[in-house]
Parts: sequence; structure tokens; C-alpha cells
Amino acid sequence: MGFGTEEMEAVILVNVLRRAGAEVTVASVEPQLEIQASGGTRLVADTTISTCSYQIFDLVALPGGMPGSARLRDCEILKRITSKQAEEKRLYGGISMAPAVTLLPWGLLRRKRTTCHPAFFDKLPTFWAVKSNIQVSGELTTSQGPGTSFLFALSLVEQLFGEAVAREIGESLFMHSADEKPTKEEFNRVDWAFDHTPRVLVPVANGSEEIEVVSIIDILRRAKVDVVVASVEKSVKVLASQGVKIVADKLIGDAAGSIYDLIILPGGVAGAEQLQKSRILKKLLKEQEVDGRLCGAVCSSATVLHKHGLLKEKRATAHPSTTRELTNVVDGPKVVIDGKLITSRGLATVSDFALAIVSKFFGHARARSVAEGLVFEYPRS
Repeated sequence: MGFGTEEMEAVILVNVLRRAGAEVTVASVEPQLEIQASGGTRLVADTTISTCSYQIFDLVALPGGMPGSARLRDCEILKRITSKQAEEKRLYGGISMAPAVTLLPWGLLRRKRTTCHPAFFDKLPTFWAVKSNIQVSGELTTSQGPGTSFLFALSLVEQLFGEAVAREIGESLFMHSADEKPTKEEFNRVDWAFDHTPRVLVPVANGSEEIEVVSIIDILRRAKVDVVVASVEKSVKVLASQGVKIVADKLIGDAAGSIYDLIILPGGVAGAEQLQKSRILKKLLKEQEVDGRLCGAVCSSATVLHKHGLLKEKRATAHPSTTRELTNVVDGPKVVIDGKLITSRGLATVSDFALAIVSKFFGHARARSVAEGLVFEYPRS
């Protein structure tokens, strides 16, 4: 990855592949390990690309984003690694802008059926371009954008580990859950509109689920929400559940002096436990409730709100492993809104969660516009 790499694409790829049992190396094409992704999230690579020069990989996968894809394209070491990968007929792939901006100039799309982000589709060789969410052509796999990242990652899991493993991972991520049921259900409807730019706090901890953290931040920032990421640890750098290193904007103590329209707790069992222990966060959540402001929780973090008394007489949803601790659980929809509370099952449903927030803040048209940029299927009404 490099400056301007798309954070959802990078993080979902790493998370899903690691869940499947792959040994994943996140390499920076920059002189330093820490990079700022396209939506402003700061991520820390495991190593620099130069240390990967003479290693053999079963897969080289390139996230998109701009200017990230151009930064990858201009890295000679990465070009050599990926070109050798293609010559020796080992797996390689790119998502979003990477096929058109990175792989095409390297000559690695020749005679390959290819897809990419719709905004860059006209750059692909016309005869070989395919408008599909996912395209496998021999050793090459390409995909369209952040909204197809799970499909891209699962296709690579299937090629590396087989169909059964890919199916199991897909189910654990809730990729096909509640397909026949409504995406969201709302109770005790209230207006969430503001006369100012909505301000959102996302507290993070060691063990927080990186897919949820990064997707929430990325989608809300795309909608022009003011998002503050605050670490409840002693350091702004946190180690997420599948080993992705995320750098928060500030420590929770430094974030506590401001007022937030919405506080969202990402999931991850270990992360939720850390959030639960934070006295500053407990105080912030209590103030949020007393002042009648908004709260949200994803996955296992619904239990944090429950333990702090914020779910009393509220309908909610959560990760199935934690719903037994809750009362008034709504089974079926990916997202449940009850007045000023919003919850979701997490993982692959987190994009629906973040887009539901965008819709409540700004209306359906803004949410649909953001979804289109993500190449994420979103209801017309």
C-alpha cells in the first residue's frame, strides 16, 4: 500500500485472507511504514516493499484508491515482484483503480478479461473489459471497488484454500445473512438532521474489528461527516483483531473535551472488552444519553452499551454470539434503528450500517450517491 490507498479495500483484503489462514504481509511502497489512506485513515504496514524483493508469494494483491494506485504503479520493486508473479503463473490481482492505473501500464492485463472501478472502466482495453463485480482470468483476479472488496477477498480465498473454506468464511462474515429480509428496521422514528456538519466519535482499542473501524470511518467521511477516531489505549496506535495496525487521531482523553452528535462503538470481542473498561468513554456515553444525543454499536460492542444501561427498553441487533446477553433483540435485519440508537450485526453488514447513518443525517439521495462511489448495491428507495 501507499499514500492514498483505499483503506476499505486494503483492510478487508488483509482481514479476510488472515481469517482463512493465509500469512499476509502488508508492505509499504513509501519510505515509511505509516501511510495515510485515501479517506484519511492512518494505517501502518508490516514492512517496506524492499524486504519483499526476493520472497516468493502465492498471491500478490493490489488495493486501489487514488493516488494510491499511482504510488503502486511508480514503485519499481513492486512492478518487478508482480511481473515475476505473472510470468511464473502465480496468483495476482487488483481492485478498483489498480487494474487500470497499476496493472495495465505494467502490461499485466494482456489477453485477460478484466474489470475495475466504473470511473476508470474506459481506460481498459475495450475487447477484454468486463462489467462485473468480480472477474477471474487465469492467474489474474480483478474487482470493482470498496463495495466489492468482500467478493474480491473471498474469490482469492477460494483460489488459495478451496470452495469450502471460502463458504465458511463468507458465512462467518454475514455476507449472505438475511438476504430475504429487510436491510434495516426502524422503530420510534426521530429526525437526525443537523444545522451543522455532523460530528462523530469512533473510539478504538486493541482488538477492535478493523473491517468495522475502517468501513465506518471511510463511508462517513465520504459523506462529509466530521469523524474523530480516538484510542482508549495509552497509545494512538492500536492493533486490531486480525493484526492490522491503525493510528487514531487522538487519545480518548484528548477527544473528551468535545461534543459529538453520534458515538459509534466498533466491535471485536477483545476490543469491546477494552472499550468497556474505559472510564472516560463510560462518562462520554452517559453524557450522550443524558443530553439526548445519538449512540451506535456494531457487532459485540452492543454489550458495552447494554452494560452501561444505554439499551434499556431499546430494540437492537448484534453479533449472534452476544445477543443472549441482550433483551429486545430484533432478529433478521442487518441494521436496527430505535429512536437515537443504531446497531448492526457487524462485519460485512457494516457498510449497510454506515450508509443507514448517512441516510439519517442527509437523506436517501446522499447515501445512494456514496454507495455508487463504493460500487455497493443500495436500494433505490
